Amino acid sequence: MGKKSTKKSNFLAQGTILVIASFVAKAIGMIYRIPLTHILGDDGNGYYSTANEIYTIILMISSFSLPLAVSRLVAEREYRGEVRNTHRVLVCSLRFAAVTGGVLSLLTFLLGGVITKYVMGVELASYALRVLAPAIFLFALTGVLRGFFQGHGTMVPTAVSQIIEQIVNAVVSVACAWLMLGYGIKLGEEKGNPELGTALAAAGGTFGTVASVGVALLFMIVIYLGYRKGFLRRMRKDKESRRESDRAIYRAIAFTILPIVLSTLVYNISTILDQGVFNHILAAKGFTQKQYTAVWGIYTGKFRVLMNVPLSIASCLAPSVVPALTEAMANQDLREAGARTRDTIRYTMVFTIPCAVGMAALARPIMMMLFGDNESLTMAAGIMQSGALLTVLLALSTLTTGILQGLGQMRAPLLHAAFALVVHLGFLALFLIKFEWNIYGVVYANIIFAFIICLLNAWSIHKTLHYRQEIKKTFLVPVIASGVMGIAAYLIYSLFHLFAGNTISTILAILVAMVVYALCLIKLGGILEREIRRLPKGDLIVELLIRFHII
Repeated sequence: MGKKSTKKSNFLAQGTILVIASFVAKAIGMIYRIPLTHILGDDGNGYYSTANEIYTIILMISSFSLPLAVSRLVAEREYRGEVRNTHRVLVCSLRFAAVTGGVLSLLTFLLGGVITKYVMGVELASYALRVLAPAIFLFALTGVLRGFFQGHGTMVPTAVSQIIEQIVNAVVSVACAWLMLGYGIKLGEEKGNPELGTALAAAGGTFGTVASVGVALLFMIVIYLGYRKGFLRRMRKDKESRRESDRAIYRAIAFTILPIVLSTLVYNISTILDQGVFNHILAAKGFTQKQYTAVWGIYTGKFRVLMNVPLSIASCLAPSVVPALTEAMANQDLREAGARTRDTIRYTMVFTIPCAVGMAALARPIMMMLFGDNESLTMAAGIMQSGALLTVLLALSTLTTGILQGLGQMRAPLLHAAFALVVHLGFLALFLIKFEWNIYGVVYANIIFAFIICLLNAWSIHKTLHYRQEIKKTFLVPVIASGVMGIAAYLIYSLFHLFAGNTISTILAILVAMVVYALCLIKLGGILEREIRRLPKGDLIVELLIRFHII
């Protein structure tokens, strides 16, 4: 009983580990994008982002959902004590990943030019997309090993591998982009195509992804080899007589992964459809490819890169809560599943809402600090202010989709995302054609998309668990505390900017904002002492708070 209660309180701690690692990884990713953006320029960023968006969609088809699916299958068998069947899930999943990842990797390389030219309307992104092709195969295998450890309730291997992956990505991306820019400029002069320089620089930047995923795979293999001895010892002690056949496991993988893949695909394909619609409508309005590619580069290369930092909280907590929910549903313990759902949603909102408000309050200073004072600064800051609500809604919709999958509701997220996508595309066309909102139309259409998914997912969770979301500490207190924080951050920045530079003023404003938000959250009862103690190093945090008379 003690072990089980430990596991019940462990999923948030494991999720926190993954959140911290993801924050570090995203911070590294955000930092290296600064020199990369300067090397590529806005049009090169457009090529880079186009290739990455296509790559992401293909990953979702082949392997992006494998960690979650493998985690769920492993957790089910571990809960029943079927260690040998757990091992068979791992072996079959690796075979499955090798085949799907290998086939789609080859097709991406062969058809990269067709996709970028005729689907996206950005032909020169083909160089970057073809470079990314091998990463699809490597990521599939890495995802299976990550899912295997997540199914055992530990997020540490995934967390460490993500940090290593981003460090390698940062170094290799910037170095290769710089080298390929010089080569591309010379080649462009020879061929009479000045855009070839930034296109090849974007391809050099994407090679960092291939190298980083390869290193992450090697790291996961080393970790598994260290774990394998103990795992084989457990297998020998396994007295379970029922042995699943390979066919049964492949069927389980297919039936588990297909709804996840489709819902994830529909959920995320909106970005690639947005770009296709955006490019074609602006081209019809007389914009050149260079113009609309540069605008899209600002949206994806600056705003979405920053937005992905708070979104990583939801992306991390979703896989961490799946094994916990799988166990609760196996026990038919709806109360425990509801408690875990409530804690996860609240935890996400407590961190995501202040990030969104802070990004809106300091939009221009942050953009200037990271990307410099240039002609795209006003647009980049405007997009970030307009997208503050989008950050919160995307985090909530991502998390609730993962919760439904953990509850065994595989079809619901797919249907919700599909309905929201259709409505979203209608509004997108309206905003671009009728209202002529340009890139802001994309932001507002995505807000509608995420809001619809949030509502439908909430309804499905309510029906499944007879669950009602707590409002005050989940939403109301974080919003009030974030509002106070945003005002404080803006005032501190305005004061120090009178005599200090933008960077120093921005960093001070962010640090003050973090302190103000934490104080407001505690004083308003948004987080309690016992909840802080459940976090990693929670006892130490509480001791410090008591010492400073905060609690």
